[in-house]
Amino acid sequence: MSSFDLKNESEVKEYIDKLGVEYRFGCYSEKKPEVCHLLGDYLEGIQKDFEKAAKVYRSNCDDYNYGKSCLKYGNYSFLGKGRASEKGDPAKAFAYYEKGCTLNDPDACLHSGLLLVSKLKPKEITRDVPKGFELLKKSCQMNNAGACFYLSGMYISGVKDEDGQTTKGPSSSEATAPVTVTPPAQPAAPALSAAAGTFVVERDMEKAFEFAYKACELRNMYACANLSQMYAKGDGTARDEKKAEKFKQMALEMQDEVRKQQQLTFQQGLNPT
Repeated sequence: MSSFDLKNESEVKEYIDKLGVEYRFGCYSEKKPEVCHLLGDYLEGIQKDFEKAAKVYRSNCDDYNYGKSCLKYGNYSFLGKGRASEKGDPAKAFAYYEKGCTLNDPDACLHSGLLLVSKLKPKEITRDVPKGFELLKKSCQMNNAGACFYLSGMYISGVKDEDGQTTKGPSSSEATAPVTVTPPAQPAAPALSAAAGTFVVERDMEKAFEFAYKACELRNMYACANLSQMYAKGDGTARDEKKAEKFKQMALEMQDEVRKQQQLTFQQGLNPT
């Protein structure tokens, strides 16, 4: 594509129009799935045509098995976006998330896993913690920081089979608690009670530490905050005050970066056009 002056309004419009032409040609004529996904992003982000974008994402997932498009159409289905009805379809969303995970998209694995383990799951989804746990593990293995952190939280508290349910329907209220951690605090481990039910995921602070460490390496600030507390208390690892302080500062620095980015975005919104 020839060079354009992106400060010139007419040239920007010409550039965007040509970009759309290139994406359509690459998708419809050359049948390149990565370009079809870009076309979906173009329709969504530039033209704001969510209905057409949804069709492109769905076709790219169904016809070309492109994992990222399965994830996107799963998101559209969950929210009811790009459809005549605004009502979401969690069951269809899960089907596309699961297919995306099979095609090795880490975010699709995260979404499908969370739908199966969350206590606040939609009524259309049947809880299956063991399966959801494996989907989250696959996502973490593909370096999804959120999945690694969530797994760490599950190991911190353990996940119980409560209220006489099978292992496909345990309560994950304790497991989800660590996800709401605000740096540098770490949730206290709950008291264990045999009467409350058997464990689907056993409490294991060493494994919690391993997953938190990986999540922190992947720049999840909440995991870094938890690592700080683990080192400070000797939970799942040897007590080490220097490392506790190191990971505390890492978490606070990440938190500061997020705040600065939020402030920058807000200020950009105030700039005159």
